[in-house]
Amino acid sequence: MSRTFPITKIIRHRRTVKPTMMDPDLEVPNELIDEILENANWAPTHGFTEPWRFKIFSENHRKVLGEKLQELYSKHTPNDQFRQDKMDKLGQNSILAPIVMAICMKRGDNPKIPELEEIEAVACSVQNMHLTAAAAGLGAFWSSPPILDTEGMREFLDLGDSDRCLGLFYIGWLKEGENWPKSSRGAISNKISWFGKS
Repeated sequence: MSRTFPITKIIRHRRTVKPTMMDPDLEVPNELIDEILENANWAPTHGFTEPWRFKIFSENHRKVLGEKLQELYSKHTPNDQFRQDKMDKLGQNSILAPIVMAICMKRGDNPKIPELEEIEAVACSVQNMHLTAAAAGLGAFWSSPPILDTEGMREFLDLGDSDRCLGLFYIGWLKEGENWPKSSRGAISNKISWFGKS
């Protein structure tokens, strides 16, 4: 028996849409941003710690974010590993998307809940955002450059010592002429093992 659920269509429609494909001048309505964030807030969370935190950059604040990313990349990258194209991209991506969110984890004070479970909860909240964006026709991209895990970034985002920035989430409408990306996956049958199935 075959069943079709609306969520199945959305999950399989979701794609990574990089900032270069987005129109920086097409505004994302506040009501839609609110819906994306509210759906993020309904992710599963052990002990109801709700560790997800989002720092949102729009308008001219996107440029400030890009400049901070470039500053941290320059500071923390050894000379033999420095790449000008990466430096440029860190500054440009922030102004190519109309909305950029820093995805943060607020570490709770319950020692029974491992940090890994808090990170997993934040990842679930991001998936909720990504699916909501895709359902609305919005492109989205989760980026996690290593410089996010630095003291300078924690200070910039006003995070506690045990908190973490787990990535940047870019949101925007596709530019005119851009097509929704295509993708594929290998067969799920190659990725599962059944125990007890006769």
